[in-house]
Amino acid sequence: MSNNTYILTNSTSFLSNFKAVTKMGLSLSVVFSSIAGYLLAAESIHLFTLFLLAIGGYFMVGASNVFNQIIERDLDALMDRTKNRPIPTGRMSVSYAFVLAVILTITGLIILYTINERTAMFGAISICLYTSAYTPLKTKTPLSVFVGAIPGAIPFMLGWVAATGKFGIEPGVLFMLQFFWQFPHFWAIGWFLHKDYQKAGFNMLPTGKRDKGTALQSIIYTAWTVLISLVPVFGFTGSLRLSILAAILVFVCGLLFLYYGLQLFKYQTEKAARQLMLASVVYITSIQIIYVLDKFIRLWI
Repeated sequence: MSNNTYILTNSTSFLSNFKAVTKMGLSLSVVFSSIAGYLLAAESIHLFTLFLLAIGGYFMVGASNVFNQIIERDLDALMDRTKNRPIPTGRMSVSYAFVLAVILTITGLIILYTINERTAMFGAISICLYTSAYTPLKTKTPLSVFVGAIPGAIPFMLGWVAATGKFGIEPGVLFMLQFFWQFPHFWAIGWFLHKDYQKAGFNMLPTGKRDKGTALQSIIYTAWTVLISLVPVFGFTGSLRLSILAAILVFVCGLLFLYYGLQLFKYQTEKAARQLMLASVVYITSIQIIYVLDKFIRLWI
């Protein structure tokens, strides 16, 4: 094998393992939320700040995922969904993964700190809660979802803090919106992966079972999510506002989200849970896009 072929093969292997161990798809969705929050808050858009937020945010989420996979490496080997990850298969050593996670954490914090101190602080809180509380609690109690929802809700409001350097009612609403959204989202995942999760001893569903109690709680938290998403239309959330037309669109998205929650309650199948999970992803993405577009349309008008 030539040197060039060897270098190319190793580079491809590193990139493949890096994408897997940092959960690129999930990390990019988090970056999307942060960017949406920034665009909502920024009076003038600074592309360099936006770039720093994207890179710093990816590094922090990626580091959380690497630490998570280090801690859960033995459990990941038991589940079909995760047994082919880099660490359980031996494609990446624990020590190598740990060094990577530390580098990503330090670099991510430095990048976020260059934006402002509060952005770095919330980034640090996020990674700390995810690795030190959520991850170990997953095998102990369904309350792990509640704990995990806190760092999971930070990205949307992090973008606002990055743009303003302040935490107030506006990022608070964004936080609450994404916080409540995560319960039906993760319970839907916990439902259709329940058997696989049981192999590793994960307790993700609120009742511990795929039953109407779990489905009902998913509906309740979905309803809370929809209600919170409409709060800005009433005009008491500071500079976070929503026009009547945008509120109608947000409400329609919420009704569709709620519909799939009701379908899970009615049928209690893995198919219904998958549909709810997909609906939740479409919902939160749509809401963020509507919020941002509504802001700029109002400015242009």
